[in-house]
Amino acid sequence: MGSYRSRLDIIADVLRVVSQGAKKTQIMYQANLSYKLLTRYLAEVLEVCLVRFEHKEECYVLTHKGKAFLEEYKKYSRSNKRLEKQLNNIDDKRKVLEKLCSNT
Repeated sequence: MGSYRSRLDIIADVLRVVSQGAKKTQIMYQANLSYKLLTRYLAEVLEVCLVRFEHKEECYVLTHKGKAFLEEYKKYSRSNKRLEKQLNNIDDKRKVLEKLCSNT
């Protein structure tokens, strides 16, 4: 069973695809989104100026703000993974303690 992506994870996935210049179909497939979700997230990133549409090339491109988001997201993601690992370790230790306190 796979894990669900958060809103920030999906936005980062969209921005990663767009960082190379991409059309809607490319974004949808490479970011692994349904058309409905693509429409929703694309509207959101356009509205907050993380992405812009280049009419000449007919594709979406990353803005400076979008690049800054991706940089901050990388830092966030690394920290989040490190914390998840620590929490799992703590949970494992708690389970050992619980087992030692049981009659079985």
